[in-house]
Formats: sequence, C-alpha cells, structure tokens
Amino acid sequence: MADQTRPRWRAIATRWLGLGLAVVISVVTLGLGLTGRLTLYISPESIWFACVGAVVVLAGAIWSCTLPLGAETDHGHDHGHALADAVAPRRALKLAGVVSAGVVASGVVIAALVLPPASLSVELAMSRADATGTLFAGADTPTLGVADTTTFGVGEWSSVFATATRPEAYDGSTVTLTGFVTRGPDADAVNLTRMVITHCVIDAQPAAVPVSVDAGESGKGQFSTGQFSTGQWIEVTGTVTADSDGSLRVVPASVVEIDEPEDPYEY
Repeated sequence: MADQTRPRWRAIATRWLGLGLAVVISVVTLGLGLTGRLTLYISPESIWFACVGAVVVLAGAIWSCTLPLGAETDHGHDHGHALADAVAPRRALKLAGVVSAGVVASGVVIAALVLPPASLSVELAMSRADATGTLFAGADTPTLGVADTTTFGVGEWSSVFATATRPEAYDGSTVTLTGFVTRGPDADAVNLTRMVITHCVIDAQPAAVPVSVDAGESGKGQFSTGQFSTGQWIEVTGTVTADSDGSLRVVPASVVEIDEPEDPYEY
C-alpha cells in the first residue's frame, strides 16, 4: 500500500509544482488586470500581454486535466535495476532541490493570494535614490533643445533638472506635479518624488525634483519642511526657476495634500 501511495503523492506534488502554481498565478494576474491593480506590478503596455498569457495557461490547464495523474512523469519504459541504483543518489539530490524550490514558489504564490496589492514603499524609493542615475523617459530631450513640457511628469522634469545644458530656457515654465514627499540632501530641502518603471516594478527607479521651502512659518502658497511628513502624497502647482548657478527648482504656488493615486507610478 505504501508503494502505491508514494507514486500518487509524488504525482500530485509534481502537478502542483507545475500546473497548480501556474494556474494560481494566472488567476491572480487576471484578477488584478480586471480590477486595474496590475499596474502596481507592470507597465500598462504589458498588461494585455500578461493577461493573454494567463488565458493561454488556463486553457492549457483545462486540457491537461484530461491526462491521467502521473502521466507527465511516465517515460513509457523501464531503466532497469542497475541503472536505477546508479542514479539513486542523483535523484535524491534532485528531489531535495525540487522540494526546496517548490516550498519557496508556493510561499510566493500564497503571499500573492493573501497579501493585498501595494505600491513600492517610500523607504525603497529613498534607498534606491543614491544607487541609481537619472535614467527616465525624456532623458535625451534637454540635449536636443527645449521641448514641450506641458505633458512632463516628475520623471521627465527630473531628467531636465539633471541634464539640461540650457537651464535658463526652462525658467518660468509652469508645472503641476504629483508625487510623495522625501527629504533632500539638506535639512531644509524637500523633494517631490515618484517611482518610474519601464516594464515592471523590478526596474523601478525613483525620480525626484527639488521644491523650494519656506524657512519660516508656512503660509498660503508656501511650503515648509514640517508641513508634510515623508511619504505624504501631494500635488504641487508652481513655476520652474533657474538659479544663478544653473540649478533648477520648483517654486510652489500651491501645495495640496492628496491620497495615493490609483496608479502611483510614472512610465
């Protein structure tokens, strides 16, 4: 009885590690896609590809249910006792690797089911700020001359601020930008930050633009360092100003506290 039970459980485990995990991930992907939350993990341009892939996996899963349990591991021939004894140690090592990978993969899938979708943390944005360069959309725009900045987000403006060869050309540009508050290099400096992703959250990078602050009490249309906590989402309306040293900053006309947007990233 034990010899018959072992192959059955092995077949069930094999099907779970292959088909089961793929089905769960596909269902989660389609659910996030239908609710609009898949943008927390991948760019909008990739959503259709991910959803189509999930449908293909589910179709394959339905077809595979017509196969007998254990058929995927049946080679249709006998290796013989001598060969079986020779590969036994290798098989044991392979089994240990499969079990370890299965536990990790199962944990990731279960976490995807249990944990609610969430955007990348402010702490991650701040930790990556010192490790990455300015590699955002529009990074080549400043070298080609002044572009139409009316559609620029935090990512594009971050590139302009870092690479513009004619900063005076952007002086006086009006902006309305949304992001979360992070502290700048100085105690009295505040940045407006946004995570920018190209394909998925794995390649996410923080983009930030400096916002002028009022050293005194905050008044209407002014911005003080203690007015908002780090990580608070705000909408800043103001003007880009070029300083005498060639650096650019945003001088706010109004700063409004807002909730985290449904899509917190830029692309």
